[in-house]
Amino acid sequence: MDDPRAFVLGCSAIGAGLAMIAGIGPGVGQGFAAGKGAEAVGRQPEARGTVTSTMLLGCAVAESTGIYGLVVAMILLFANPLVGKIVEG
Repeated sequence: MDDPRAFVLGCSAIGAGLAMIAGIGPGVGQGFAAGKGAEAVGRQPEARGTVTSTMLLGCAVAESTGIYGLVVAMILLFANPLVGKIVEG
């Protein structure tokens, strides 16, 4: 390892990619919630407003996990607090 800065930047890029795996869960969860919401509206059309608002609230909460992963990835790629911790020896 000749350049510790390059090593830290490379590891940060890998970490950012791993952080974006957090987007898989919300995608699956929101698809499942939308499917179940459509089923519920099909069974009870009169409850459409209640089902839709509850589904949208649940999707918003599930999406926060994906947004947290995106924020961590952006910090690692662009702000990268780890580069400042490198001690040249």
